[in-house]
Amino acid sequence: MRFQDLLAYKKSFALAMRIFEISKAFPKTETYALTDQIRRSSRSVSANVAEAYRKRLYPRHFISKLTDSDAENSETQTWLEFDLACKYIDEKTFSECAAQSDEVGKLIQYMMRKPAKFGAK
Repeated sequence: MRFQDLLAYKKSFALAMRIFEISKAFPKTETYALTDQIRRSSRSVSANVAEAYRKRLYPRHFISKLTDSDAENSETQTWLEFDLACKYIDEKTFSECAAQSDEVGKLIQYMMRKPAKFGAK
């Protein structure tokens, strides 16, 4: 199995790409602030899932990288709240992205609770 086949990776990658598309419409004044931050954190979720999978032979390293991924997912949710408060996204977009992020979080939590299912010894 490749890390790209993990459901947590697929869904977090899809969310990062959705955020990328949404953030293209953010004001230019946010380029080096909110836009950059939400793009970085959302991309980091799937990147950390990929790194965790490569460290799956070492359960503590595997779980550690997954906690990094979970933290980045929470950061992404925070930036989504700022996007909504600043009126850069509407309530519908916020709700959809937040639901996607919640689902990703549950998948990451499952991986942390069941590392043996992912090849951790």
